[in-house]
Amino acid sequence: MTDGKALELTSENFDATVGGDQPSLVDFWAEWCGPCRMIAPAISELAEDFDGRAVIGKVNVDDEPRIAEKFRVRSIPTLLFFQKGEVVGQIVGVQSKANLAARLEALIG
Repeated sequence: MTDGKALELTSENFDATVGGDQPSLVDFWAEWCGPCRMIAPAISELAEDFDGRAVIGKVNVDDEPRIAEKFRVRSIPTLLFFQKGEVVGQIVGVQSKANLAARLEALIG
């Protein structure tokens, strides 16, 4: 469980984490990225709001460049939505928490 915080995803846990039955939202970010810092509170709140219903994770592109390359992440923040390990949606740039929540709710069905 997330305990109200987004999971830090690494090459060791990424596939197992986003490949489960729950939909996932993964935030690709970096420490030096201003827009990433702007959206971080919303990502943390979504992790709390969707605890037990969806997986909310973060990938630091500086620490995990292979994951970013695998999903062709060129700009950050990039937010990818996964269903059973497959990318089913992508948003680049800062988004409202409400918009992200609506996308997650649609995946949960």
